[in-house]
Amino acid sequence: MPNPKMGSVTTDVIKAIRNARIGTVQFRVDREGVMHAGIGKKSFPTRKLLDNLRAFMMSLSDAKPEGLKGKYMLKAVLSSSMGPGVVLDTASVDPSNAKFMLESSKLGGAAKK
Repeated sequence: MPNPKMGSVTTDVIKAIRNARIGTVQFRVDREGVMHAGIGKKSFPTRKLLDNLRAFMMSLSDAKPEGLKGKYMLKAVLSSSMGPGVVLDTASVDPSNAKFMLESSKLGGAAKK
């Protein structure tokens, strides 16, 4: 359903079209603190999916409140809309870690062709 909070209902149509063309991604958080966002489609090449995952994780890291102490991300799971989830190595997808996106094989099989 269209929702003004998610940006799908707007009076500024030009801005909405511009944001859609540059690939702006909306993400949401549920009551338990679980982040939901789409990073691509099954038909996307593996490299594009990894680039989208990297960009999403960087924006998620930038959105972290400065006063928050401790680990911001406890677990990462990648799944299709209705498919089973694949647990990712948290160190590989956490931008604050030195191992961030270095080895695609540790992403839990998500980077395999």
